[in-house]
Amino acid sequence: MTYDVEAVRGRIPALRAGVAHFDGPGGTQTPASVIEAVTAALSNPLSVRGSVAPGEINAETIVREFRRAMADLLGARETGIVSGRSATQLTFDIARVLARSWAPGDEVVVSRLDHDANIRPWTRAAEQAGAVVRWADFDPATGELPVEAVTALLTDRTRLVAVTAASNLIGTRPDIAAIAGPVHDAGALLYVDGVHYTAHVLVDVEALGADFFVCSPYKFFGPHHGVLAASPHLLETLRPDKLAPSTDTVPERFELGTLPYEALAGTRAAVDFLADLAPDGTGDRRTRLRAAYAEITAHETALRAYAETGLSALDGVTRHSRAALRTPTTLLTFEGRAASDAYHFLARSGVHAPAGSFYALEASRHLGLGDTGGLRVGLSPYTDTEDVDRLVTGLAEFLRS
Repeated sequence: MTYDVEAVRGRIPALRAGVAHFDGPGGTQTPASVIEAVTAALSNPLSVRGSVAPGEINAETIVREFRRAMADLLGARETGIVSGRSATQLTFDIARVLARSWAPGDEVVVSRLDHDANIRPWTRAAEQAGAVVRWADFDPATGELPVEAVTALLTDRTRLVAVTAASNLIGTRPDIAAIAGPVHDAGALLYVDGVHYTAHVLVDVEALGADFFVCSPYKFFGPHHGVLAASPHLLETLRPDKLAPSTDTVPERFELGTLPYEALAGTRAAVDFLADLAPDGTGDRRTRLRAAYAEITAHETALRAYAETGLSALDGVTRHSRAALRTPTTLLTFEGRAASDAYHFLARSGVHAPAGSFYALEASRHLGLGDTGGLRVGLSPYTDTEDVDRLVTGLAEFLRS
């Protein structure tokens, strides 16, 4: 069955506005089914979780369905799924808890390829514990982060390695599974930022070897919040700060206050939306997700090649996304022209391709782009060839202007 991008687009109300969206790495547009799920959660009785009143039962059902859906999406266990305000907040929370066991002279490895949300929580925690920060550098010429760039830094004092599964700036996908083995052999934990990765690749936390894996549903059609997946056994060993009356059960001990039930309902609907993209619609949700992601990957890979062919024909354009294995996300800069000017020029014609470093400050600086970054072109499952044609035409006009 051929991937029907027009059918996908027809299920996303915001696309009716006529904007060509290349801002998926910053957040996808929302399907009608997700909007309806959020509305239903808020339209029906809703209270704190419980088992007596209708509002309590609805809240409990929403939470359980959310955990089940995210477990299916990430290849994780339901009791290892933690909801948080954002991936950044979840990472800071875990960093504070883990750092309590660190001692002066212990070591933490971070990558310059990463979003700052998987760097600063660890460098701050290391600073407060007296631990040493070691930096894994990617190759700015190729965009690659070799396995050895990380594993060569490991010692018997390494306590944690933090690395992205996919760069939100240039799309590079490091070999996380190959990194995980040496990290664990060194007795360290592996914290993986999967925010950009999860939008394009079906996650299998166990196969990746990630001890912690964090993502953001609004990058894959859901509401704005964060989700962390980890082994329930590992979570049982951690004691975060919490209120005295709140439960000590995992994963609830990591979720402070009342959960955003409407966001969780929307996230469950987003996972179902993805599963519905499977060609034949048979099998359990994990099976359908596997088939759906195969379709998405084929569509995005072909469209990326189409886009790069058009972009390569433009003079004075540098493409910084060159890794052999990468997401359909491309960072561009322009000879003698500011990327921010291209962003504003395109926006006037209804093409949204934002410019900046997108919180990947270390990556932008390592590429020689300072804090300015470039124009980021991110493809999504609803991007079509007409969108790409509008982008390439718009950039050609910009370069002539």
